[in-house]
Amino acid sequence: MSQREQGGATATVSGEAWQRALTRFVTVIPHTRELGLEVMAVDPPEVRLRLPWSDDLLGDAARGLVHGGVLTMLLDTACGSAVLCALPTPEVCPTLDLRVDHFRPAAGGQPIWASARAVRVSESVVFTEGLLWQESVERPVARGIANFVRLGPRNTPAGFVEALFAEDEEPSHV
Repeated sequence: MSQREQGGATATVSGEAWQRALTRFVTVIPHTRELGLEVMAVDPPEVRLRLPWSDDLLGDAARGLVHGGVLTMLLDTACGSAVLCALPTPEVCPTLDLRVDHFRPAAGGQPIWASARAVRVSESVVFTEGLLWQESVERPVARGIANFVRLGPRNTPAGFVEALFAEDEEPSHV
């Protein structure tokens, strides 16, 4: 469970409600929607995503390896998703910087799993870390460290939070 502000009160939001909200978030982004990115679990401030296999992910068809840009996109999206559920109220937070450490190539023909979590939230920046793997989390493909700048409520479009949770019932107030 996490909490978010709603009309001056604090509301408790379940992992399942966050999973539905983040599914809405990744389906609004054209490339993650087209690639079929799935939100598998959310336990704020942690998220787990799955990118199903598609031939469109290949960067080296001769060796059957996934393009490095796909891994970067997946880490950025996973870490950005973790940011949303780590804040008291979701707000627009663009990527400030992203470092990707590639441990080994991602092999074609297999889905890619991602987990990410917010490790610190300050007034101006959210610090995150993420991990990608295929067969086993103990054998990661890459890790990422990403920082996101907080733009605050004033620079977050009106209705952003409501759009994320549009189909959910009212959360119970704390």
